[in-house]
Parts: sequence; C-alpha cells; structure tokens
Amino acid sequence: MILMLAGLALFVAIHIVAARRKMAGALTAQLGTTTYRLVHGVLAIIGVLMIAYGFGQWRAAGPAQLYDPPVGLRHLALLLMLFSSIFAVAALVPSHIKAWLKFPFLVAIKTWALAHLLANGDAATVTLAVVILAWAVVLRIMAKRRAAPLPVAPRHWWGDLVAVGLGVVLYAFLSFWFHPYIVGVPVMG
Repeated sequence: MILMLAGLALFVAIHIVAARRKMAGALTAQLGTTTYRLVHGVLAIIGVLMIAYGFGQWRAAGPAQLYDPPVGLRHLALLLMLFSSIFAVAALVPSHIKAWLKFPFLVAIKTWALAHLLANGDAATVTLAVVILAWAVVLRIMAKRRAAPLPVAPRHWWGDLVAVGLGVVLYAFLSFWFHPYIVGVPVMG
C-alpha cells in the first residue's frame, strides 16, 4: 500500500508541476529543456512502476472488499479499456478522435478509472482509480482555465486509423503483458 501511495504522490506531483506553466517554465529555464524532459520522464516511469508494483503487493495482501461488482461490469470494463487505449494513442496523432475529445489523454485516463471502478471493488483498486480520476479532472480544469489550445481535425482520416490500430496494440500489451506480469493481476483468460 505504501509503495503505491508513494508512487501516486510522485506521479501526480510531477504532472501538476508540468501543468502549472510558470513553475514548469522556471524549471525548464533552470535545467534546460532536454534535462527537464528527461527528469520528468524518468520520474513518471518510476512513479508508474511504483504504482504498479505497490498495487500488486496490496492486492496480494488482500485489501478490504468495499463492494462486489457483478461479472457483467467486468466485461464492460474490458470494452472501456479498449476505448481508453485508443483515446490514449489519439492524443499523440492528429485525428478526428483527438479533435472531438479535445484532451484525449485525459479522457483516456478518466475512462481507465471508470472501467476499474466498475470492475473492482477492493480498496486497492478503488484508491488507485479515485486518485487517478481526481488527478485527471484537476488537470482538465487547469487546461480549461489557461485556455489551452484545442486540436483541429485534419482533412484526412489516417490519424484515426493509426489511433485505432495502435490503440488495439496498446490494449493487447496492457492486457496480456503489463497487467499480469507487472501488476500481477491477469485480466484475460
């Protein structure tokens, strides 16, 4: 539990700093763009790994069961995770999906959190999903307040095909490798 909470604190903190343009600008000026990005990336990866391993440890220890979702919601969660994966990739390529969602990565995060809240009722998952959901909501509010530029739909649909194709690949990676081997909780089979 402690490892996951520490990872969440690290992950959320570095992303809140990055979203605060003045603070991120000051750090970039002090460290240089490349060093700032490298430090941010390394800390983000460390945070994700701490979250994943800490979550697995907490789940293995048997966290309290807060509610018991019906099996049907687990199937719905798998479908939502496919959409979440597509939305995450759509954040990286110009596409109609990106323009429609405005902030597709934050939509992916919120979809991820909802899927996990629907499929799991244990304290570890609920804690993780609620913190990540709150973080995504705060970042969306911050983006709206600073009037962040919104993506524009391209004339072609290639970006959408890439988002869907690579989103399916990401979904398979998360389902068949990351979840069972890093988190320690298989979701398929």
